[in-house]
Order: sequence, then structure tokens, then C-alpha cells
Amino acid sequence: MNIKTGDTVVLLTGKYEDKKDKNGKLIPHKVIAVSPKEDKVIVEGVNIIHKHVKPRKQGDQGGIVDTEGAIYACKVAMYCDKCEKGVRVKTVIKDGKKIRTCAKCGREF
Repeated sequence: MNIKTGDTVVLLTGKYEDKKDKNGKLIPHKVIAVSPKEDKVIVEGVNIIHKHVKPRKQGDQGGIVDTEGAIYACKVAMYCDKCEKGVRVKTVIKDGKKIRTCAKCGREF
């Protein structure tokens, strides 16, 4: 997976596909968690689900909690500030370290 926790991404497909703001630019979202084993990511403010929570201790509040659900990683793309759109990631070896870069403009993530 080329996506890590804390990256900014745009949504490509599905009912959560990114809408554009007033100026016509895509709205990037932040990745909260990554699950490479399942090939899924949790994105901030996307795929909101309702969880029914039981109180675990006496005095705890139970009820319905809204939280983000996981979506497949293939439905998101890294957001490049320079290109201002979702791009593919290319790995470049620099000084013995792997660095993720934009495949179009070469900006480092």
C-alpha cells in the first residue's frame, strides 16, 4: 500500500466521491488509520456509520455513536498540492532511503 496514516487523499469512486468546492478544487481528506492486511483505510469525515454502544461500567453512557468506517484503499488516491488532484505514487531511492513522490510532477510526500 502506498497510503500511510496522516496522508491527504481524494476519493475516486462510489457514493463518497469528492465533490468540488466553490472554486472548482477537489477537497482533500486526512487518513486516520490504515489496515494493509484488509487493504482498507479509514478517512476522516467519510463513510460515517452508527454504532450501538452498551455502557461498560456503572455510570457510563450508552447509546448510538457516529464514527468513520473503513473503505477500500483502491477508492482513494494521494493528493498532490502542486498538481491539485489525485495522483499515483512513485517510489524513488534517494541516499539509500525510499521516498514517495508524485508520479506526474515529482513532488515528495
